[in-house]
Amino acid sequence: MRRFLQIAIALLVLIPLAAALAGLLIGPGILHPTNLNPERLQQTAEMLQRASATKEDFEVQAPDGAVLRGWKVRPAVPSGDWVLLFHGVSDNRTGMLGAAEFLLRHRYSVVMMDARAHGHSGGQMATYGWTERYDTVAITQALFSTERVRHLYALGVSMGAAIALQSAAVEPRIEAVVAEAPFASLREVSYDYAGLDISPWLGRTLFRPAAYLALCEVAHTGHFDPDNVSPEMDVTQREFPILLICGTGDRRIPCQHAERIYHAAHGAKELWIVDGAQHAGALGMAPHEYEERVIRFFKEHSG
Repeated sequence: MRRFLQIAIALLVLIPLAAALAGLLIGPGILHPTNLNPERLQQTAEMLQRASATKEDFEVQAPDGAVLRGWKVRPAVPSGDWVLLFHGVSDNRTGMLGAAEFLLRHRYSVVMMDARAHGHSGGQMATYGWTERYDTVAITQALFSTERVRHLYALGVSMGAAIALQSAAVEPRIEAVVAEAPFASLREVSYDYAGLDISPWLGRTLFRPAAYLALCEVAHTGHFDPDNVSPEMDVTQREFPILLICGTGDRRIPCQHAERIYHAAHGAKELWIVDGAQHAGALGMAPHEYEERVIRFFKEHSG
């Protein structure tokens, strides 16, 4: 029994120390995410054919000079309404093909951009909304300068959902936002990620030093305060309609994040909890209801 207690105490000391070391090592990597997913060019071509849609290259210069690259995609008979699509971390614009396809079927045109430091876009680092929200302002300005936009909306998933919410707080031309699996704040989600998809409890206890020191490195290297990257805080700055979506099976960004944003928001708001859906999996779990809810939400909040 004594031997068991000695081992348990040693583990309780060594695991947080190892987590702290890991946090110091992975901190810079948070700002420079690896692009894990290839461009889905074949899937894009097939989607465009099914939707009878066409795309054209769209380049926008961000306020800091970074060149953001993506597409404008139009249905055969566009309505004049546009949706900005925001993909998740370590992905690219083609990660939003599913949402783009059903929006195009309903005559929405879409803007599909690679986020900064992702895909073919420039930028020194990803900041999870701190800089990206002003990238959205530049993209919106470029869109309005080249197109006749009747209504503008945003739809994002995971990191993209958080960016969409932060963007709408500073860009009033975005009339409504659909956000699937957004994080409430960068600090809080770092604890969930530290749980390694096993349990958020681990990230808030034994592995907490990893998240804490990783964000210290982010602040030092990125020159911004991670605590200010907070959709939960930003939705209080401007009233705009929000449809929040989360899955009960999401261990990466649990539903409590969407719930916190929902309670903080002052404007019109909805929360759809999809039973059994894993991270960013609501569209795959309930495609027909997802499409119906999003389209109805945009129509109900058209200016």
